Amino acid sequence: MDRRTLLRGGIGAAALTLTGCTAPYGSHFSYATQVVPKDEYDPATFWVDVLLQQICAQRILPPRAAYNCAGPTVAGFIAANAIMGVYEDNFGIGQGPQGADPRAAYGAAFATVMSQVAQSPMIGERARFMRMIPDGEAKSAGAEWGRKVGLEIVRRRTNDGSAPNLNANYLGRWKRRQDALRWVPSGSFYGTRPGPMVPDFVRGLSPGQGFITPWAIRRAEDFCAVEFPDMRSPEFAEEFDLLARMGGMDSRERTADQTEIAIFWEDGPWGVTPPGRFMHVGMQLMQERGFDWLTKARAYAMLGMGMCDCSIAVWYTKYHYDVLRPETALKMRARDFQNPDPRVRPLPGWQSVITTPPFPAYTSGHSSFGAVGGRLLEHVLGTDELRFTLECPDQVIWPQMRGVKRHFTRISQSVDENGLSRIYGGVHWLRDHQESMRIGQGIADHIFANFFKRVA
Repeated sequence: MDRRTLLRGGIGAAALTLTGCTAPYGSHFSYATQVVPKDEYDPATFWVDVLLQQICAQRILPPRAAYNCAGPTVAGFIAANAIMGVYEDNFGIGQGPQGADPRAAYGAAFATVMSQVAQSPMIGERARFMRMIPDGEAKSAGAEWGRKVGLEIVRRRTNDGSAPNLNANYLGRWKRRQDALRWVPSGSFYGTRPGPMVPDFVRGLSPGQGFITPWAIRRAEDFCAVEFPDMRSPEFAEEFDLLARMGGMDSRERTADQTEIAIFWEDGPWGVTPPGRFMHVGMQLMQERGFDWLTKARAYAMLGMGMCDCSIAVWYTKYHYDVLRPETALKMRARDFQNPDPRVRPLPGWQSVITTPPFPAYTSGHSSFGAVGGRLLEHVLGTDELRFTLECPDQVIWPQMRGVKRHFTRISQSVDENGLSRIYGGVHWLRDHQESMRIGQGIADHIFANFFKRVA
């Protein structure tokens, strides 16, 4: 597929009126069936599929999607594990009832928390899942225990700072930059559909995300990025030149393969989203290696915590440093930087391949979600070196990706490609990607070293 075809498809996707991912529960639409035979569904696969469907159906934006990945997966795992006793109890839930069905416990706990974070009762999903388990005292006891655990997790997270509010905008929580690197919304985003109305963008998306209580890390500041390069420095000139050459719609240096990468990993806020993408990658890789369902549930719980905590650390960094997007820099601010490098010059006709997101650039949520997901999968699978093939999970939204397959020999290769897609797409500085990789991998290592170890 040539570059022009891919770009035309990308523009069309941004303006698409979406209906394909809003299917009702129990319909044919499923992320899991793309990578798991339906007769091999297990409790973890079933409910993570429901989670991903909800993210898509409600058009949940990436930072909130990352938050939603944590609670249900953690609750489901710890409820089942409390009965089976295979892994450590890091949340102090205690031992589950003897003889209770851990599958029923997993589903009840997952659904209880999911109904809160997604604001949907999921009556159909609960009923369909419970029909998969034979009736009896074990099922009833498991469901009762799971609901108890789910409600306890909801109670603990009730005042975690995730409720939408305007405090971060109006109570002086973030000090704005006073130099030419200061972030402003990119004007072209205002004309994009689907999307919120213009006033929602003036303040930036999710400024309070960085103040949410993390699941695994102590605080966001512990994983904050280093300072962004000075706008007069040679390092910034290199960043500017790279985006000017590689990230524009009319780039002559970006290859067709790199353009394909930009679209393949786009995962905008109308599909599975970047956090959900690596939950889906994990679903495929664990299925291909025949993992049992509790091992999968443990992995999803760690992935969920990782996605949420990455969103907290990265969004804290975004609003702490308040760095503008490449589109603003190249089109409007070049002269204001006073950089002596002649390559730092105004490019008023420059346009990014991907629509610029409505929040500061530094650091990259996209790269961090891939980094934390990929590193955790390396830990869970015991290796980085795996041969696997990925397809776009949301081909309804990106139809130009139908038939496209990306082949990898290492998990880290897919992670790098995911992050670099944002440079090829023209929406992130290279430094955004590099620092986010460090943050995501650090959070993943912390989670794997401290949570859900196998009981000796």
